[in-house]
Amino acid sequence: MRLPKTGLLLALAGMLIASGCSNSSGNSAETSLPPAKTPSVSSPSAEPTGQAASPSGPAETGGGGAASSEPPASQVPATGKMGEVTALRLADDRTGWAGGEGWIARTDDGGATWNQQYSEPYQVVQIFALNDSKVWATLDIGSSKGLRLIHSSNGGKSWSEVGVVPNRGFLHFLNDNDGFVGNARTKDGGATWIQLKTPENTVGDVYFHDLNNGWAVQKGKGKFTFLHSADGGKSWTKILSRETDVDPTGVAIRSTGKDDAWIEVVGDTGMNQTSYSLFHTKDGGMTWTPAIAKDTAGGGPAPGFTGDAKGNSTGTGSKPGQLYAVNPSIAFMGGDCPACDNGTSIMATADGGNSWTASKQEFSGYGEGQIAAVDAKHVWLIATDYTEPSVLYTSDDGGVSWKKIHEFDKPDHK
Repeated sequence: MRLPKTGLLLALAGMLIASGCSNSSGNSAETSLPPAKTPSVSSPSAEPTGQAASPSGPAETGGGGAASSEPPASQVPATGKMGEVTALRLADDRTGWAGGEGWIARTDDGGATWNQQYSEPYQVVQIFALNDSKVWATLDIGSSKGLRLIHSSNGGKSWSEVGVVPNRGFLHFLNDNDGFVGNARTKDGGATWIQLKTPENTVGDVYFHDLNNGWAVQKGKGKFTFLHSADGGKSWTKILSRETDVDPTGVAIRSTGKDDAWIEVVGDTGMNQTSYSLFHTKDGGMTWTPAIAKDTAGGGPAPGFTGDAKGNSTGTGSKPGQLYAVNPSIAFMGGDCPACDNGTSIMATADGGNSWTASKQEFSGYGEGQIAAVDAKHVWLIATDYTEPSVLYTSDDGGVSWKKIHEFDKPDHK
């Protein structure tokens, strides 16, 4: 039957409208990850706050920020393998994130179960959580420009690519916008980075606790010097110099307050052994505690110790593991031993490094142990291995006793 001219025009208009509706629903500008099936989340931990002063610096570096309309950085598969753990971070004693080769997962039940939230074929280098909702992670994508930075503001349900982190320093944020990694600072949540002024002949990465207070180690002939900045890196003051029989080869610095600094100085390495020392101040550098002095046969004397000088502890393992500082009194120090039957160990101090208690339990695994803590009692340790599954242990008594909580998947390494 032939339609009247008016009816034909109305039919064509209806078809065009239906087609337009179909295209609109099929091309969404943003695709969120499916929510992880987790129990209710605990109350977020208190957010750290920075100082009011803002340091100046040269031109911004790093990748530009991702526009808000960009889709999340990853679509999680229905099932994903969670192999060797390379990063760990806690929001509280029940909630945290772990990451590895190509994955990030979250737990809300103290580590017993993990829900994969992110999947890309890159190694996770670091994870930092401001609370149980806001979390960042860096990925090694093999770029000479730096590490890819991704961010989630909904507890990991969806992730967005933010920018490029210019170095591998310790990543931490003071709030949604202000963060640091080594001598670089961001004011926009990681989209762009400003290189801060650092002294000459520094060893390893500098560390900024907040917008003003930073710490660095400077190498000299037969000695090293601790430096402090109180103006965001514009100027640096010599705080402590120590004679040393070996030149420092690396540094790890952590701080839990503007006057607090834990400085690990790494020495030589030989026969799978590395010597190191750890110093601590809680008064802005006026006094220092020689917390650890680790001599090894292969690595030689501990940096900063000559003759009969000793630290308050000789450490565990044959090389330093991860250092995790909770506050000016409490810290955990890992030890790794590639040649031992149980290669991962840990010890704790509750008095600022004056005395240490080593855990009687040691853990199998020849990789770097991952350590995270939320207070004096609750500490997690993941023993890792290149060929065997990473295993999570937790302690509710400050490391005196441990429970095996979860075993991750076996790595794909051949």
